[in-house]
Amino acid sequence: MLSAELLRQVRRLHLYARRLAQGQLGGAYHTAFKGAGLIFEEVREYQPGDDVRAIDWNVTARMGRPYIKRFTEERETTVLLVVDVSASLGFGSTGRTKRQAAAEVAALLALCAAVNNDRVGAVLGTTEVERFVTPSKGPRHLQRLLRDVLAYEPLQKGTNLAVLLQFVLRTQRRRAIVILMSDFLTEDYEHAFLQVARRHDLIAICLADPYELECPQWGLVQLEDSEGGEQLLVDTADADVRRSFAAQVTQHREVLRRLAAQAGVDVLTLSPADRYVQSLVRYLEQRRRRGRSQ
Repeated sequence: MLSAELLRQVRRLHLYARRLAQGQLGGAYHTAFKGAGLIFEEVREYQPGDDVRAIDWNVTARMGRPYIKRFTEERETTVLLVVDVSASLGFGSTGRTKRQAAAEVAALLALCAAVNNDRVGAVLGTTEVERFVTPSKGPRHLQRLLRDVLAYEPLQKGTNLAVLLQFVLRTQRRRAIVILMSDFLTEDYEHAFLQVARRHDLIAICLADPYELECPQWGLVQLEDSEGGEQLLVDTADADVRRSFAAQVTQHREVLRRLAAQAGVDVLTLSPADRYVQSLVRYLEQRRRRGRSQ
């Protein structure tokens, strides 16, 4: 049951995201993600300026004058938001956590999909799939999806991206746009990542907090593993300690970079402090210029 305050926050973000989805962000989304193909619309008489390659020679022969076939873009596609809701995303040094950033970006993309009449669904997971919203359309479906994405409280703390990606492979038989959102501070997801990239149009959004690479010099600090619960007293004034933390994060990021390069997958790195809309618009416009589509 959502609290009254949380409901108000969800509604505010819903309205804000809808305005953005109907503006520049929505336009960038529409041109970046092409439809599934062309569908037949009608046969009509040829008019000056029409493409002669569209002439229907069978109808032309029967009618004694040229007719063409008209097609329209099949705009509808399926967008699946796969959101890591594990405890490590609860970290945030900028007044907003990685989890909040992931939820807000997911909401923006869901609204863009809905405005473009695409089916949109979501997978929310930790060490297991905790919530699955089957891709669909319609206002009631969208409202449910947004509430889940923005307000869901996970049952587990850990991360297993391989489980989430394998779930995508089992449930999504047709090619879809799969947007995977995580901090990618985990291991052993490489094989499933490559499998999904082969079958679907996979995009990775990496949520990264600035303090993960540049730990402040706070002296002795009691740290707790948000997923495992282990506690450790560390001296953040020690340069070797800070370098060690940064090296671990860098190693995880390098695994993602290498995988993405191998599979031809786009990686968009966002900080909770970022202005998401501008970052998303820039990415979508770059994607359009490269001609990436389903």
